[in-house]
Amino acid sequence: MELIRPTININFIDRTRSALIFSGVLILVSIVSLVLKGGPRYGIDFKGGTLFQVKFNRQVAISDVRKAVKEMGIEAGLVQNFGSENDYEYLINIEAAIEDLEQFSDRFREHFAATFGKDSFDIRRTEAVGPKVGKDLREKALLAVALSCVGMLIYIWYRFELRFGLGAICGLVHDVLITLGALSLTNTPIDLPVVAALLTIVGYSVNDTIIVCDRIRENMPKMTKKPLRNVINISINQTLSRTILTVTTVLMATLALFLFGGGVIHDFAFTMLVGIIAGTYSSIFIACPVVIYWEKLFVKEKKGLAKRAL
Repeated sequence: MELIRPTININFIDRTRSALIFSGVLILVSIVSLVLKGGPRYGIDFKGGTLFQVKFNRQVAISDVRKAVKEMGIEAGLVQNFGSENDYEYLINIEAAIEDLEQFSDRFREHFAATFGKDSFDIRRTEAVGPKVGKDLREKALLAVALSCVGMLIYIWYRFELRFGLGAICGLVHDVLITLGALSLTNTPIDLPVVAALLTIVGYSVNDTIIVCDRIRENMPKMTKKPLRNVINISINQTLSRTILTVTTVLMATLALFLFGGGVIHDFAFTMLVGIIAGTYSSIFIACPVVIYWEKLFVKEKKGLAKRAL
């Protein structure tokens, strides 16, 4: 099935400059947001602490929930809606890790029953992660993302050429930075499901880039008289139908998770939505221009060496 004929000729390469400026602005906004907020906002999985998920059967203000926790002698790090506002469901993050979670849960239940009424709420989830465990998980998650990027570079370098590998890595860095920026701007915590989404984005972005690179490699021997930028532009157009079909089907599935999957998977789906859009964009406007710029540098260096030899 082809939505777009391979013979279509959209000049993507001439729009590279505008695309790079647009990407630069997005990355700058992402970095500024991360700096102003003191880095990414880590969830309980990575920073440690205790989490309660409480659902009320009537409307209760967040300020009242925060006040009730404070009355227990514990400062709630963050109280936020879970799901839609009409669900009256909240996540209560307590920065301190509670050693005896069962005993504290009983105390928590008793205090909330006295404050809001015995049958007015239900504790749906409790989690506790120690600071050492959280730090260990955070380090392993960062290592997993870094190793996946290095592994992709080595594979593409071996399978194609170094310049294609560098283009793919630049695309990955672009995608991850923009996704982290979106998480920072929306105040979404980074936890294990979000890291899983980031790793999925890495795989998706590289897969899309490989399709384009493979077509470029096939066309280069056939189009020896054409400049590389023209060969790349033709290759992008030839794979455009496949790219649109793939991203559309993946976005439809991810959007369904985002809208109907519930609060548990909401952050994962949101991260995937941002990453898929960024990954598709970077395969065309980031990875391919890097290959062209690499070629220009290589050709200039080669000409310089030839002149020196004469």
